[in-house]
Amino acid sequence: MHPMLNIAIRAARSAGNVIAKACGQMDLVQTTQKGTNDFVTNIDKEAEQAIVHVLRKSFPDHDIIGEENGEYGNNNSDYQWIIDPLDGTTNFIKGIPHFAVSIALRHQGKLDQAVVFDPLRGEVFTASRGAGAQLNGRRIRTTNLPDLGGAILATGFPFKHKHHLDAYTETFKTLMVQAADVRRTGSAALDLCYVAAGRFDGFWEIGLKPWDFAAGELILREAGGLISDFAGGNNYLRSGNIVAASPKVLGAMLKGMRPHLTEALLK
Repeated sequence: MHPMLNIAIRAARSAGNVIAKACGQMDLVQTTQKGTNDFVTNIDKEAEQAIVHVLRKSFPDHDIIGEENGEYGNNNSDYQWIIDPLDGTTNFIKGIPHFAVSIALRHQGKLDQAVVFDPLRGEVFTASRGAGAQLNGRRIRTTNLPDLGGAILATGFPFKHKHHLDAYTETFKTLMVQAADVRRTGSAALDLCYVAAGRFDGFWEIGLKPWDFAAGELILREAGGLISDFAGGNNYLRSGNIVAASPKVLGAMLKGMRPHLTEALLK
């Protein structure tokens, strides 16, 4: 295992310990609203600090971007960590046991290492560039369905982007008819890992942030999957509009989605 990945796993487990401990003391969790339908807790912030502490101890010169506190460092290193200390905060607040710690490393602009840790199930999804993807040390691969027939898809509702709701609803209807079923779990990081592990066959969502999908993207790619924007291109880093699946399922999803998308969603 790559030494930097080992440190990332250590950091993820440190944050996971903070989160798991809080699950038994929910009366001490403090929740505030940082935007429309966007919540943060003191546990998000404590978990982020736990990650930063571990990374800073081993890599004091690396840059770090965290969901809760922005940039750490001078933004001039070849190494940039992208962290989401608690992906699925709303699930956590409501006591729904589905959330994760997400940590990715970019080296000279390319995703290089990734870990997504589910602290309640003890599942550690990992990837190193060019070395495949693993779940608790065992190799994982995407499914190889030829089309959407029989596919189980995952999605995220556009709760922060309700002006896209009509286009999303029509897209949902088309994909729901063509696929076997659709799930909505509340954690994009885990959704991408579940596609990588073959639990889901595809995933799409509007308006994600880099910390939502950076680690999941590398894990998915190393498991044989593809990721694109809604037009089938690579602009998802800017738009946050994500489609992820094995190659043939990705093509089928894009074909089904295209007639319903507005010009804004195709950028």
